[in-house]
Amino acid sequence: MADTLQHPADRTTPAAGRAATSATSAATTTVEITGDPLSVADVVAVARHGAAVRLTDRALGSMAASRAVVEDLADDDRPHYGVSTGFGALARRHIPTGKRAQLQLGLVRSHAAGSGPEVEREVVRALQLLRLATLATGRTGARPVVAETYAAMLNAGITPVVHEYGSLGCSGDLAPLAHVALAALGEGPVRVATGPEEGGERVDAAEALAAAGIAPLELREKEGLALINGTDGMLGMLCLAVDDLHRLLTTADVAVASSVEALLGSDAPFAEDLIAMRPHPGQAASAANLRALLAGSPVVASHRTFDADGRPECTRVQDAYSLRCAPQVHGAARDTLDHAETVAGRELASAIDNPVVTVDGRVESNGNFHGAPVAYVLDFLAVAVADVASMSERRTDRFLDVARNEGLPAFLADDPGVDSGLMIAQYTAAGIVSELKRLAAPASVDSIPSSAMQEDHVSMGWAGARKLRRAVDGLGRVLAVELMTAARALDLRLAQLSEAGGGMARPGSDNSQMAPAVGTGAVRDLLRTAVPGPGPDRFLAPEIDAVTRLVADGGVAAAASGAVGPLR
Repeated sequence: MADTLQHPADRTTPAAGRAATSATSAATTTVEITGDPLSVADVVAVARHGAAVRLTDRALGSMAASRAVVEDLADDDRPHYGVSTGFGALARRHIPTGKRAQLQLGLVRSHAAGSGPEVEREVVRALQLLRLATLATGRTGARPVVAETYAAMLNAGITPVVHEYGSLGCSGDLAPLAHVALAALGEGPVRVATGPEEGGERVDAAEALAAAGIAPLELREKEGLALINGTDGMLGMLCLAVDDLHRLLTTADVAVASSVEALLGSDAPFAEDLIAMRPHPGQAASAANLRALLAGSPVVASHRTFDADGRPECTRVQDAYSLRCAPQVHGAARDTLDHAETVAGRELASAIDNPVVTVDGRVESNGNFHGAPVAYVLDFLAVAVADVASMSERRTDRFLDVARNEGLPAFLADDPGVDSGLMIAQYTAAGIVSELKRLAAPASVDSIPSSAMQEDHVSMGWAGARKLRRAVDGLGRVLAVELMTAARALDLRLAQLSEAGGGMARPGSDNSQMAPAVGTGAVRDLLRTAVPGPGPDRFLAPEIDAVTRLVADGGVAAAASGAVGPLR
């Protein structure tokens, strides 16, 4: 991929609060492949955290039953797609019995036509797992040994080399899946790792299989087709993005609370009765997080007065939209994520192949391999990610402008003019946001016909997934810049309020020991373990990276939740 942003796949730290359902750690987790739907957490456990897989007897029995159907058709005089015919535009070509093994082998070899940089290890493992799960449904007609080989490769840490380009998102993620299948045949390159955080040494597949004691597959009728016809790549990347975004959208709420407090913003617009007037569930969840994080803040209280009846009134009548409307934007992103997770769940419950072996023993062609359902939500998420990041960058910028930052020094510099403070950190966030807007342009509205016009409309879902990964990474970096900026601003604000004594406080209060809210204070304290507080100019890139890691590994969200209770 391009070098501006890092893929979230390049890190392997667990997402806070998003553990796999099957066990508590990668070392002990085993995800059972039964033929029933996997969960998003199962996919993350295997793909990201190196969990093992185990095929159950029920899954192997289902495969054996459907394989018997395919073998009964092998000698049938009537054409059966993928069993006794060619593929795609060559589907009307009858293939004699003696050439059918060659047909399947040639299919895999010819379709392993990817190009470009290698795809991340966690994406390939997700791809392997999801194809294995579909095989285990018994709807593909592949032999049990095919699934057993895929399971053994996953458990041995053998990751086929898959390339950036090659999938149009229809007839499945053909080239990526073909590279995985080729490795199972003992051909092509793979990477072998002993742990989830290792990239692994690049070796020939035959060498890796032999070292692991895995016999290379020899394909029979339909099996090559069964290994490459699925939306597994784009679905795997959707599952990983869902895992990332649950953490990042909570972190976005933490960033908002930190900014509202340090910018002397009001928490009044987040009141439960006001939010309930527009009953979107995501908006309600985000506002509840903000209320919890800002509860009891002496800084927020410092600019509150009381009316004649003793009720608190904030002197900030209306904050800027980037503060006041955060629950509305973050809530819309949360609701979009919920929809995407619903689609992911439906796809995880699907058996995608063409043709399929039906429950009553028919072998039927179908169009379930079209990636549109996944492609759309991948694009929807990229839009939401760009908007959340855009709002975050606006709050960062507000901190640095003396006309809008409520009395803080220009650029939060130690000696403005001599020092530039966080001026260029905002440039970094702005540059990322600009790229995220480009990445929000939908891939799914494009289509380039292929296979001599047999495949004349495609989803481009793989491309949508690739750009979403880049966008998710960018969101984490933008939030890190905001959090770093808000923490510095909060330190400066506390010093300012303490020096002011009671001048800014409500009647009878004392600012001499001013402190942040419990939640925002915990996050500020966490950041201070990685980056220093205000001071003269220093090398900022390592500090941005350090806070980005705290965002990415769930540390920020965990610190906030640990202080105020579970956040939504």
